[in-house]
Amino acid sequence: MTGDRPTVPPVRLPSDAELARDALAAPLLARAVRLARWAGPGTRVGAGGELADEQLPEAAAVLGLADGHSEGDGEAYASEAWRVAVDTGLVTVEDGDTEDGADDGATGRVTAGDQLALLTSGSPQDVLGLWLDALDVVFADATAPVLDDLAAAIGEDGGIDFESLDWDPESEAEFLEGVLGNLYLLTVADAGGGGASGPGPVPLPVLAASMIVPDDMGEPTDDVLEQVSEAMMRLDDQFRLLEPVGLVSYVPVDEALMEEEAGGAADASLPVDEEDVARYGMVRLTPLGLYGIRSRMLEAGVDAPVVGDLMDKDAHALLDGVAHFPELSARAETEQWLARRAPADAAAELLAAARGSDQGAPLRRLHCQQALSLVGTEAESAVRDVLDDAELGGLARVWLAELGAREVPPPPESMIFWLAIDTIAAQLDAEGEPDELQELVEGLVGRHSGFFDTAWRIDHPATAEVLEAMGWLHRDKGVSKEARKAAFKARSRG
Repeated sequence: MTGDRPTVPPVRLPSDAELARDALAAPLLARAVRLARWAGPGTRVGAGGELADEQLPEAAAVLGLADGHSEGDGEAYASEAWRVAVDTGLVTVEDGDTEDGADDGATGRVTAGDQLALLTSGSPQDVLGLWLDALDVVFADATAPVLDDLAAAIGEDGGIDFESLDWDPESEAEFLEGVLGNLYLLTVADAGGGGASGPGPVPLPVLAASMIVPDDMGEPTDDVLEQVSEAMMRLDDQFRLLEPVGLVSYVPVDEALMEEEAGGAADASLPVDEEDVARYGMVRLTPLGLYGIRSRMLEAGVDAPVVGDLMDKDAHALLDGVAHFPELSARAETEQWLARRAPADAAAELLAAARGSDQGAPLRRLHCQQALSLVGTEAESAVRDVLDDAELGGLARVWLAELGAREVPPPPESMIFWLAIDTIAAQLDAEGEPDELQELVEGLVGRHSGFFDTAWRIDHPATAEVLEAMGWLHRDKGVSKEARKAAFKARSRG
């Protein structure tokens, strides 16, 4: 991690091969591929490379959209799929005229694009690159002006008056990127990084409010609620477009609710009842969607790690890397790292990496202890080797005791206090639950009479910082005062 790059929690992703299969199964890309294989030199296109009107019925039939769909819907789907085929390079439209120079309405010659061959001869990464191109096309559509607004902005000369649209392409794209970013964060935070099963769907009002309602606002004002409602309706249109490319699984806003909104009968408040929330739309990123949003984040300079990134690194990189991972993600990353190493060797490497007096060392030792629990009894020999180590001896005794090992030597008092300081320092760095940290502090002080009389003398780099933190964490005012005095003594001693 770096201090100048935004960082998000790690995500668990399926293999590239599985993601590539999902990409090829996405309805929009599958249609684009089918049209690319159908097209040929005789395919008639317009000036912009779009399918000529007279070709649309046949294209819809090729896609199986002629029956069971209204004529307009089937042809609209075919037109959309064709544009994706052109914009992703599945087909190439070359400018040209007919050989005899006659004006037969054809303005270009259609040939198979280079990308089409990648579907059979390319790697999974090639397929995913093609899918990302398709996602870019759909994202541009999703942030384009609403068609009704676009039609109203056409002037007498046939040109579009963009100023009258009240449409800022950059802000539209930024808003949708922000929504998808928040959806990504909600997904990876739930169930420790998402994954194949993933978390449950997110209500559309939650996503819209996450972008509009200020964090410090109590009860949203009517104006804010109106903005949330407008954003929800826009997001409903956008997610309907993004679902066919495989980015999301989406349950749209209830049509009856839209009629209520149009009639001014809708309640101007955020829904709270589960059944009511479902009417406002529910969205979930697919595993392919997680891959896609992560790719866009990486392009934007965001540090978006994936579980498995550290499995080929050394133990020091592992322990530093998982320092601020959610618990389940840290465990998954550690399990992958351990799977590539002999248990005894891995244990020795972890213990060596846990040493140190730098600021991150206490948290490394905490994660080392957790990693050793995954190794099990095969780590015992390596752990016993550090029983006399000033930094690792306390950790070793705790781990052996939890293992149920025999002949664990009792720790000297100085080691007990050193481990207590180290443990609290690790928890402070981890920024865990305040209530749990408060219980830890009060438990330590309660078990050791005269805790602060000894603690301030402990030779640990974080002693003063930990004692000061204990002062504001402990609920007893008298104990808090003792902790602050001890922190002052520790600083004076240094």
